[in-house]
Amino acid sequence: MENYRRGRRATRCNKAIRTPPEIIGRVVSLAILSRRTLAPAIFRVHTQIMGKLVGILVCLAVVFGIFYFTTKKMPVTDSGTAPTQAISLTAVRRDLLAIAQAERSNLALNSHCVSVEELISAGSLTMTKPERDGYVYEVQCSGDSAEFKVVARHAPAPEGSPIRYPSLGIDQNMQVAEVQ
Repeated sequence: MENYRRGRRATRCNKAIRTPPEIIGRVVSLAILSRRTLAPAIFRVHTQIMGKLVGILVCLAVVFGIFYFTTKKMPVTDSGTAPTQAISLTAVRRDLLAIAQAERSNLALNSHCVSVEELISAGSLTMTKPERDGYVYEVQCSGDSAEFKVVARHAPAPEGSPIRYPSLGIDQNMQVAEVQ
């Protein structure tokens, strides 16, 4: 070790020559290695890379599985409807509540039932037309009494389609339900 320290000002080549023996024992040239010792070193590198690749593939499979099963079991608002219809049906329910509230206010002020178009033209509703996403709204009045029903109907689904469009209704009790 002492010989190594004496040559501090030596060139790089001299430093390599004066390297202590314990360090030289650890440095192995590929030229000295035989095929038997080189092959396991290469396979070890490939095995580590393949292990990491398999780990990534397993993680991706788990993430895909979780995604698949959570989207497959997404809640629907009505039985027989697609998960993508949930937004549309929620908006239709909100519109039915707004129309029923406007109809109740109109009944309290004028003592008679009016159509959705009249509620829109009078400014009682913020809607611009009596429909949304294929659903058309209509008010059904029952004589002079304060009873009414607002119904939202959609055109039937095409033949063979798994999607169904429920008809929704609300009455003076402000309860939204599916109607026939």
